[in-house]
Amino acid sequence: MAPAPLIRQLNPADRDAFFQLRLRALLAHPESFGQSHQEALERGPQHYDAVLQGARAAEGNFVLGAFTAEDQALIGMVGLTRQEPIKDLHKASVVGMYVAAEAAGRGVGRALLTELLARADRVEGLRQIQLVVASKNDAARRLYESVGFRPYGREIEGLCVNGVFSDLDLMARFI
Repeated sequence: MAPAPLIRQLNPADRDAFFQLRLRALLAHPESFGQSHQEALERGPQHYDAVLQGARAAEGNFVLGAFTAEDQALIGMVGLTRQEPIKDLHKASVVGMYVAAEAAGRGVGRALLTELLARADRVEGLRQIQLVVASKNDAARRLYESVGFRPYGREIEGLCVNGVFSDLDLMARFI
C-alpha cells in the first residue's frame, strides 16, 4: 500500500510543477475543464501567480497540491474559488481537480477534497461549495457524492470539445 500523499497549499515555488500538471490535465481530459490546453499555454504560468501567493487563502481562494511521500512529486491538485459579488459571498467553487494517472486509485483525490473541505469549513461566511463535473465522469461524481456533494442540476451541452458536446452535472455541498 502506498503511503498517504502530503497535502498542502501551493505557493509561488510550486508554480512550474503546478502549471505542468495543469497542462497534463487539460490534454488528458479536455472534456473535464472549461479551459483548453491552448488557452492555458497562451495565458502562461504567470496567470496563476496571484492565487499561488496565497494572500486570499483565508477568504476561500487557494490551490492545494498532493505530493508523493517519497520524492515530493506533485501528483494532484484542486482549488477553491470564492464568489465575489456581495450577494454570492456565501458560495465558493471547487476548480481544477485533477489526479495524475500514475496516482489514480490511491486515495489522492479523496485526500485533496478532505483537506479542501476542512479549510472551507474555517472560511468565515462560507455556506455552500459548488462544483461542475462532466456527466459521463462516474468515478469523479461518486467521489464527490462520497464527501457530501449532491446534484442540483444539469447543463445540457455545457462544453464543446472538438465539435463534441458534453453535459455537465452541477453539484453542491452545504457547510
